[in-house]
Amino acid sequence: MAKIPINLKEGTLRDDGIIVGIDLGTSNSLIAYMDKGAPVAVKGVNQKNTLVPSIIHFDQDGSIKVGEAAKEQLVTAPERTIFSVKRLLGKSYGDIADYQEFFSYKIIDDGSDNLVKVRVEDKFFNPIELSSYILKALKDIAESSLKQRISKAVITVPAYFNDAQRQATRDAGKLAGLEVLRIINEPTAASLAYGLQNMDKGSEIIAVYDLGGGTFDISILQIENGIFEVLSTNGNTFLGGDDFDKAILQYWLQNYEITNLNDPSTRQTLRLAAENAKKSLSSIPNFSFDFEGVTLRIDRTTFQDLIKPLIDETIQACKQALEDANLTTSDIDHVVMVGGSTRIPLIRNSMKSFFDRELHDELNPDEVVAAGAAIQADILAGNQKDMLLLDITPLSLGIETVGGLMDIILPRNSKIPARVARNYTTSIDGQKNLKVAVFQGERDLVQDNRKLGEFILKDIPPMPAGIPKIEISFLIDADGILIVRAKELRSGTEQEVEIKSTYGISEEEMAKMLIDSLQNAQADIAEKAVREAINEANHMVLAAEKFLVQNQALFESKILDELDAKTHILRGAIENRDKNVIERAMDDLNAYSAPLAHKALDKNIGEAMKGKEI
Repeated sequence: MAKIPINLKEGTLRDDGIIVGIDLGTSNSLIAYMDKGAPVAVKGVNQKNTLVPSIIHFDQDGSIKVGEAAKEQLVTAPERTIFSVKRLLGKSYGDIADYQEFFSYKIIDDGSDNLVKVRVEDKFFNPIELSSYILKALKDIAESSLKQRISKAVITVPAYFNDAQRQATRDAGKLAGLEVLRIINEPTAASLAYGLQNMDKGSEIIAVYDLGGGTFDISILQIENGIFEVLSTNGNTFLGGDDFDKAILQYWLQNYEITNLNDPSTRQTLRLAAENAKKSLSSIPNFSFDFEGVTLRIDRTTFQDLIKPLIDETIQACKQALEDANLTTSDIDHVVMVGGSTRIPLIRNSMKSFFDRELHDELNPDEVVAAGAAIQADILAGNQKDMLLLDITPLSLGIETVGGLMDIILPRNSKIPARVARNYTTSIDGQKNLKVAVFQGERDLVQDNRKLGEFILKDIPPMPAGIPKIEISFLIDADGILIVRAKELRSGTEQEVEIKSTYGISEEEMAKMLIDSLQNAQADIAEKAVREAINEANHMVLAAEKFLVQNQALFESKILDELDAKTHILRGAIENRDKNVIERAMDDLNAYSAPLAHKALDKNIGEAMKGKEI
């Protein structure tokens, strides 16, 4: 692919249509492109390393650092340095509450199921914005290195990412100024990189074991005559090298007297030491670290005992993937290892033992996913016409039926893109409207699955129950993103919606964020975001006022006075219409009122149960 140089006269970059592949990782990210038919990972600003740490630092002067420069601030400014953002994508606070102690920055619990927020002093960010900073940094690195404008990309995600997480990744790319042509599963990308160098070997069935910093996937693929068909996939989007670090850290905390644990710098220093221990124990039998007069030690045997339950989880996922593909380990021709965590000897030995195969690691496990994304980009550019990728959806998709049951319309491991439909009817005479609630997951009850969205099919002609014929169809595109259509077949009444999860951001929000970033503005993000914050704050004020009236007898006056004062501060913030000030006041009020609400609830339950037997 020819390179067009920088226009020295105008000082601008020119766009020749190059499409890059991006591996947006938990620990590190990188960007790759095709050069003379081969994928090449772009080196960073120092021209030494292709890996860019997935870390963002917000400086006190308002500037933003990404990568190595941000990593240097992990200990000195932990509250303003964000890492492992990928683990927050598409998540609410409830999803990651048990992991809060691992992070040195503030994650906000607003009591809702909305996308989690990160607080950096007086500013609030969601994971989509944070991920966009990493993607923008990768884009800048590529433009500087290739002397070309980069505007189109293929971005990888874990195969087990759900719809909300895929939407969030696409939104982050768009916010970074990229046209995201395709979202591709990481193991599938790795298989593309592997298959490109093995096109002459005929039909093969391969297992791709992908264990990174924060996520794990196992995918079973068949490669034949340039066709890459995913047969099954399994995994865990919250299992990876971070968890091995956490296991070491907890071991130290249990076995050594360590003080000042509430200090973010202390926690961050220990986390980085645990990460260093994990890496070192792959090559040496013992690791020690001096911390404030205490020598923290761990040996390889202990480390292996700590992480064995996590590795066993990955083996169980491998068994399930094989079962879903109706295969056994003897059917697997090759096992491909992907992700930095696969360098751990116990993991490698466990996989050799389970599959009874030598492991393929001739491709750099850190770079192979980005390389595959670059190959997929090249396919989309029309430069490789002898390759075809057939992927699958990792989780079942369905709707809620009577009794809160999950009725699966598109089973997991279905080939995508795909369209499938099923007919339903009404349960009430003369029913004019039908709510369609869409869920993703494998449990029988919708309450145990992830809700993706809902809409109303309106103006159904009044008919006796059971007479209307309502077709619910699911169209899932090549990115694994869902469009749902409901149609009453007798009358032709129809409604279609692209499922937009509450774990993403709207087009209006994104547009305003883009304008804000392009102008390098430090002002508030968007009028819509301000109004949403005001609405949320008003609900909180009403709840606090009601609580004050109902619980006068339960709490001391000074406690209620403090609650009233914090409520008054929130009212003032609403009047000032500053989004960050409102959210800070909400956070403070919520932190103070939550334990009071729990106490009041316990008392009310006690009063209600008095004199009753259980």
